[in-house]
Amino acid sequence: MYNSENNSEIQSGRYPSDCNLLELEDEDLEKSLRLTVSVNGGMTPTLTGLLLIGSEESLRRLVPTNEAVFQVLVGTDIRVNQTYRGPLLKTIEQIAEAFKPWNPGTELNVGLFSSMVPEFDERAFREALVNAFGHRDYSVLGRVRVLVDDAGLTIANPGGFVEGISIHNLLTAEPHGRNPCLMDALKRTGLAERTGRGIDRIFEGALNYGRPLPDYSRSNERGVSVLLPRNAPDTAFVELLAEERERSGRSLPLDGLLILDKLKGERRCSFEVLSKSLDMSDQRLRTVLGQLTESGLVESSGAGVRRSYMLGSKVYRRSGKVVEYVRQSDIDRVRYPELITKLMKKTGLSDQKRCDGTAAP
Repeated sequence: MYNSENNSEIQSGRYPSDCNLLELEDEDLEKSLRLTVSVNGGMTPTLTGLLLIGSEESLRRLVPTNEAVFQVLVGTDIRVNQTYRGPLLKTIEQIAEAFKPWNPGTELNVGLFSSMVPEFDERAFREALVNAFGHRDYSVLGRVRVLVDDAGLTIANPGGFVEGISIHNLLTAEPHGRNPCLMDALKRTGLAERTGRGIDRIFEGALNYGRPLPDYSRSNERGVSVLLPRNAPDTAFVELLAEERERSGRSLPLDGLLILDKLKGERRCSFEVLSKSLDMSDQRLRTVLGQLTESGLVESSGAGVRRSYMLGSKVYRRSGKVVEYVRQSDIDRVRYPELITKLMKKTGLSDQKRCDGTAAP
């Protein structure tokens, strides 16, 4: 119904030339954002123009599906329930301001430095919010919903994933959306990630602090929903990443963070399990595993199809979990000598001389 790249509705009079747009001082910017088009000698707003800077009156009349709500629940008590129907540039900032008081910070000490870490990463929040408006389906009734409750922060929008994208390939699929002109305008205004990989920021916002991954499991063909769970930052993990960044001079790539998070949860994984669960090409996975192994963040054992990976000793040591490390690595470093000793006792070799004539231990 509403397509930001199709101006047939404009030419047919669906968007009358008398609908109001907020004033832009830079006419070149207005043209580059495709906010208006020339029709019969006059300037007429596009859907992108209406959504970004259209007046609330025009939006109610011409894009009635443009609506958002910000809610805060504490238990079952409703603390905030605010509805927005204005242009996106205004609505996004209003929701961001309303969200600030509900995003407290925690003081995190890393080495000699301390900083305030918000409960929900601010860049991740903004990217998820902009994505909800930029990728929603404006042809169906519904509203963008931002909910803060005991579980965490949920941002949902009408319209499921576009063809070719699912919860299994969010991080690897070629970025494309339902409203390309609108997303391009949001990028040009600096609200959205210019590379089109804003989803990476959402995941990095959790992984950089050792928090649970964003949860898209409630998404379906009718809508997309992401939950950023409440969770305290993992101080030991943050310190480890800071040390690695200082050592190498660069931050770990998202793929490396995903591997560390998977091994932190599963303790030990085979190459095949990592490849399937992370939706990463084998070549890319081998490269990143090699880099993590060289840095000591990951260790491997076995060979061929039996090869498996686990977090390195310095990761467990930093977390104060040396015993857990021994339990995970005992198959190679503890249990084999123990099994050999038991075998020697069972066969009586411990009481006999070895074949080379030396005494058995």
